[in-house]
Amino acid sequence: MGGISIWQLLIVLAILILIFGTKKLKGLGSDLGGAVKGFKEAVNNDEEQKDGQTQAKAIQDDKKQDDKSA
Repeated sequence: MGGISIWQLLIVLAILILIFGTKKLKGLGSDLGGAVKGFKEAVNNDEEQKDGQTQAKAIQDDKKQDDKSA
């Protein structure tokens, strides 16, 4: 109940091709792919920065503990 069948998807795709044409849809697909790729790179860079900050903080904490024990 309420699911979208393959035939409904094909009809929607056919209508989109008739309205926009294959060149615009190809351009739209490549733009969307580039946006997704950029988003993934930004997320990965953000995670790497957080990992680097976490490691730097751990090193600083270890140094502080060593200074206190000495």
